[in-house]
Amino acid sequence: MPPRRVITGRSQEPRQRFAEELRSLRTGSGASLRQLGERLGWDWSLFGKMEKGETLGGPEVVQALDQHYGTPGLLLALWEVAAGDKTQFRERYRRYMTLEAEAVSLWHFAVSVLPGLLQTPGYARELLASGGFRGDELTRQVEARMGRKDLLEGEGAPPFRTILSEAALRTALRDPEEWREQLEHLAEMAERPNLTLHVLPQSAGLHGLSSTDVWFLRLPDARTVAYTEHGYGGDLIEENVAVERMQRAYDATRDLALSPAESRKFVLRMLEEVPCDPSI
Repeated sequence: MPPRRVITGRSQEPRQRFAEELRSLRTGSGASLRQLGERLGWDWSLFGKMEKGETLGGPEVVQALDQHYGTPGLLLALWEVAAGDKTQFRERYRRYMTLEAEAVSLWHFAVSVLPGLLQTPGYARELLASGGFRGDELTRQVEARMGRKDLLEGEGAPPFRTILSEAALRTALRDPEEWREQLEHLAEMAERPNLTLHVLPQSAGLHGLSSTDVWFLRLPDARTVAYTEHGYGGDLIEENVAVERMQRAYDATRDLALSPAESRKFVLRMLEEVPCDPSI
């Protein structure tokens, strides 16, 4: 981790301070904006706008920059101050994002919404729009979410296991073609060696996670933390007893789910049910 720089001489206006820090880190690394975009998987013009103070970007792209520059939490903290909305990006979520970047394996359960790591741009856009994002901010949030794919696709990507409730798979997008693309993406991702996908059928009935979207992160020091979330926030759980209790509920839920092979067939059957565009 590089030594902290003295703030003297830097702008004290939060948004400009954030932009200056981004520009300083990039130029110090010797990378061009285009090279930075290629390395992180985002459009390089986004980084240019962030360095000019024209946009703040989303928390996911800032997390990726923190990881890239070896400054865990620094840019996220500056981003939060610049955004000026502590209810939107609380301390626990910031800490979760830092831990996610360090995780050696991830487990997940979805109640009604597909996880961001498996969403297509069309799915992310409709979901985020339903949460109130509009215009340029909506576009930035979708780009940031898509940029997280590096977590699963990059070199040394951690193993990821997800259990998707049938309800999440039955909640289709308004556009049939966008929904078809999302299901095709799930079927494709289910074949990746580092990803295990289960479907929990509605016939499984009630279970210990019936109302809880949850992530488990296995950390390099062998600890496991959990993060539960809903549409307007989430909670990071680090206390061992609470995490172990949730893990037992997760294991019991996985026992009720279809096998990975059966789950992929389930997704493919759903794909066959999507109406085709007669003009194609």
